[in-house]
Amino acid sequence: MNSLDIARRHAFAQEIAREAGGIARRYFHSGDRIQATEKGAHDLVTQADLEIDRFLIERLRQAFPEDGILTEESGGSAAPNLWVIDPIDGTTNFARRIPHFAVSIAFHAEGRTESGVVYNPVLDEMFVARRGFGATCNGQPIRVRPTRGVTDALIDAGYSSKRPLADYVALVGRLLESDFAFVQNGSAAIGLAQVACGRIDGYCELFLHSWDVLAGLLLVEEAGGWVSDFTARDGLLQGNAVLAGTPAIREPLQGVLPIAIAAGALPR
Repeated sequence: MNSLDIARRHAFAQEIAREAGGIARRYFHSGDRIQATEKGAHDLVTQADLEIDRFLIERLRQAFPEDGILTEESGGSAAPNLWVIDPIDGTTNFARRIPHFAVSIAFHAEGRTESGVVYNPVLDEMFVARRGFGATCNGQPIRVRPTRGVTDALIDAGYSSKRPLADYVALVGRLLESDFAFVQNGSAAIGLAQVACGRIDGYCELFLHSWDVLAGLLLVEEAGGWVSDFTARDGLLQGNAVLAGTPAIREPLQGVLPIAIAAGALPR
């Protein structure tokens, strides 16, 4: 795929992310209760998730019928040129009207993510990255924070019920023992975007799916940070551990997540 083809898809991703965000914002600001159904423990889906999922699939099939599509709500399969989508990352926050969620759209071509868009429709923040072209928020260049060290660092430690609770407790314990401070805010896409724009210093989670993180991981890379190799051991389709951060804390942050390293998500 040539640069022009990628540029067309990169521009289109931003367009449809904004339109999808409008759907989410309509639900978020409505006076009606946001109905949520449990797919699993602490794993919700709302009517907005499903409506946005259908909208994005329809628009992408019309514009790029030859491309594959993988989404949280509809699934999909591997393809040389693949859109990887989470219609709402942070559904629990969304359902409770906490404005910490995003539409996440990544375009993965021939083995690597080429374009990533993370859009928070309530705050109207559009985080965008294209490989080799840097990262922006609402059109302004962003960079990771110049962290001085672990005692200056704040890490978002995401929780997944797909891994034993004891592993998460151990992860948090290692963060604190290593003098990191941590938060848990409920959206990997937003957490990674916040690393990219310098609000926090790192993100880690023991298990996520590709639709949660591909766009955000590219944001961190293009903003000058480092990320684990999420697609190792078929992470694209099966999921993997996630680790990302600023250059100054690379070594100590890797040290608190040996489970991710053992799983094959070796930081680059």
